[in-house]
Amino acid sequence: MRCKVIYLTIFSLLVLYAQAQALEICGDIKQGELLLIKSDNAKKITVLKNLDDKNYGVNENGEALVALHRDVAKKLQFKTDDGTSYELNVAHTKLDIQRITGVPQKHVTPSKQDENEIIREQQDVGRALKHNNTAQYWREGFILPVNGKISGNFGNQRVFNGVPKSPHSGTDIAAPEGTPVKASGSGRVVLSGKNYFYTGNMVIIDHGQGLQTIYAHLKDAIVNEGDEVRQGQIIGHVGKTGRATGPHLHWGASVNNVRFRPHSLLDVNNKKCQKVVGKYIGEENE
Repeated sequence: MRCKVIYLTIFSLLVLYAQAQALEICGDIKQGELLLIKSDNAKKITVLKNLDDKNYGVNENGEALVALHRDVAKKLQFKTDDGTSYELNVAHTKLDIQRITGVPQKHVTPSKQDENEIIREQQDVGRALKHNNTAQYWREGFILPVNGKISGNFGNQRVFNGVPKSPHSGTDIAAPEGTPVKASGSGRVVLSGKNYFYTGNMVIIDHGQGLQTIYAHLKDAIVNEGDEVRQGQIIGHVGKTGRATGPHLHWGASVNNVRFRPHSLLDVNNKKCQKVVGKYIGEENE
């Protein structure tokens, strides 16, 4: 009887260890990066203190897309609904200050008359970035939407005409006005045009599982909301609409409304993976 108890205890410990071993993290564990997390058991992953606590769904292949916020803590904590808790060390990047002059002053210190336009922009973009469906267009991979010089990096602190503003939420690619802009990946258009105060003409494409890409300051948008687009399809042309001093594409990316460095999409299917052991704390009670 005693041997049986010992056997059952060892077996239970092995089961718990196996549950903790079932997680792989693919990608750089670094602020502003996209991670592909693989689990054999979980249906939901909760990332703590990543621009508030965020829940990420796991697809039928056991995969979740998780974006690390620009200001995520150096110790990243998350848990899975199969009862495992994890803590990871996050590498931080030194972020530059980008000083931009020659911006029309109305786009630096908006007037009261501009407030309604700003609210319209915030509401429309907010709705577009809340899309979270089971489609998995993202599995087809991503390409650069336009070739050109990088004129603004993700995460940089922006100073317009000497006035500090929010950090840069995407990557700027300078190119001649009228240059075709391609869909970085296949998906469905959830926002198009609108000539917004800050971002000008913009296209947002939903790639499924809470992932969207953003294309701003366009001269024009030649796709409509609801259109299905394929990777490489022309969706508009480089412009300088909104808050811009010259023609360029603002290329952005978001998962679960957390912005991340869009270049992190380019190797989404080829990221280096590592196995991470967590601590079993018991399954959630619904």
